[in-house]
Formats: sequence, structure tokens, C-alpha cells
Amino acid sequence: MKVAIYPGTFDPVHYGHMDVARRAALVFDRLVVGVYAHPRKTLMFPLEERVALARQAFEDTPNILVEGYEGLTVTFAARHNARVIVRGLRVISDFELEYQMAMTTRKLAPEMDMLCLMTSLEYAFISSSIVKEVALAGGCVAQMVPDFVAEYLRGRIGSST
Repeated sequence: MKVAIYPGTFDPVHYGHMDVARRAALVFDRLVVGVYAHPRKTLMFPLEERVALARQAFEDTPNILVEGYEGLTVTFAARHNARVIVRGLRVISDFELEYQMAMTTRKLAPEMDMLCLMTSLEYAFISSSIVKEVALAGGCVAQMVPDFVAEYLRGRIGSST
């Protein structure tokens, strides 16, 4: 069985994430969406909420499993017998970071490979940071996230103001 992981913070999950994951799920028998618990960036949602939203986003894709994790991504991948880490590229500036991550991954786990998928053109402008910024400013995020995520954002932002 060919298994890959697709790690990220998914804070929150958006159409760009979903595009990359669904396309990767066509290539692999199983895709494990790994929701990273403790990134260096500031998060809006705790791990449990990010996992729940991602599970809902992929509930219609049976070979996608969503799981939260801590520690090294290569360790998480090994736990799932995955030899491939999937990453999404939106813009050219993403390439430098992804290249550095790929080289680090190869040093930590030489048997591991990284596969980068270009985000589809209609989602190339979307990032979780943009989604949160637009939502916090009261803008419409309907073209960036599924309805249940937009609703969740509205409820979360409304309760914090």
C-alpha cells in the first residue's frame, strides 16, 4: 500500500489545502493529513478544532485520514509507514522553504521523499493567514473555505469580539 502524509497547520483548512489533498489522494492508496500541534506561528484554533474541521473537509474522501501530531514530521510519517511527504506550492516564494524542508527531511530520514503539488490556479491566492485576515475584517470568505469553516470562523470571531 502506497501511503503519503500531507502535513500542515490547517489553521483553518481551506480550498487550497483541499485541492492538494484530494489530488494527492488520487496518487496514493492512503493520504494521512497530519495537523501539526505546535508550529512556530501563532494559531487561531487549538489542535482539536483544526483536526475536527479537517476531518469534516475530507469526510467524502475515504482514503484520507486526518490526525493531529507533535514532534518531527518524519517520525509521524514513519508511524504511518509513509515514505512520501506531500506539500503544496502556491507561489514561487513557497519553493525556497519547501526545498529547504525537503533537504532537511532527506538528512533526517534518507528513505523519505517529498512530492510538491502545485495548487490549482483558482486557489493559488489562498492561505490560512489570508482567510483569517479577511474573516477578522468582516469580509466574505465563501470562495476560500467550505461553508462549515466560514460558519465556524464567524462564530469564533463573533464570540471573541
